[in-house]
Amino acid sequence: MERLTQPEEDALRVLWPLPAGGFVKDVLDALPAPRPPYTTLASTLRNLERKGYVRAEKLGNSYRFVPVVTADDYQRRSLGTLVKQHFQNSYKDLVSFFAQENKVSAEDLQEIIKLIESKKEE
Repeated sequence: MERLTQPEEDALRVLWPLPAGGFVKDVLDALPAPRPPYTTLASTLRNLERKGYVRAEKLGNSYRFVPVVTADDYQRRSLGTLVKQHFQNSYKDLVSFFAQENKVSAEDLQEIIKLIESKKEE
């Protein structure tokens, strides 16, 4: 799938928790200030539809936008792309990077190891 711009990602993050999707106004109201103009946001949502992240349902004179990609799927794809592009497709290199940057502690790594070992037992 195509990469998202920051405004597209922001709009999608607003839509994910809405059980039936949302209209442009719903998304606009939920975005933090400074908010984009209504027409700009409408174009952003249309771009999300074109890219396959949402579907638009016509209701009267307006459209309700419903995510077709879940937050988990988006996160998985985004992380996979990041690892592929910046860490030679190595999750080990990713974790090593965070360890070297002091972004993950030894305790965190122990928890990760326990999680991996518990997954092996399943």
